[in-house]
Amino acid sequence: MAKKATAKADSGGKKIAKSTRTSSSNGGSRSSSQGDGKQSDMVDALIKLLQSPLVIDLLAVGATAALAAITETRSSQAQGAMDTRKSKKVLKAAGKAAAAAVGRRIATEFDEIKAASKRAGEDRKATAGAEA
Repeated sequence: MAKKATAKADSGGKKIAKSTRTSSSNGGSRSSSQGDGKQSDMVDALIKLLQSPLVIDLLAVGATAALAAITETRSSQAQGAMDTRKSKKVLKAAGKAAAAAVGRRIATEFDEIKAASKRAGEDRKATAGAEA
């Protein structure tokens, strides 16, 4: 089952305090509106980022590469039980494969963006030259 997502701060990855209640001087508690808007903005931004097609594609590429690495390792070994050291190595290899695949996919995306930008710049120059 999936775990609940927690909002993380941009620097250091520390968890944001969930409690916005502060004690007043008379011992009661009141709700503080300071930071509520900022936290909800960050959560909304995180949700929008996670729903973007590029992030979904990167997750799929990474998961596929990790699964392929695990399957390749398991199929090349005997069908017997794996000890802890071997399973750690398999997971490490799967993580490396996923990171490499995601890195290649991001590099491809950047190359496509650069090429499209270059074409758009050339089109603008050609249009400006034709009008002059």
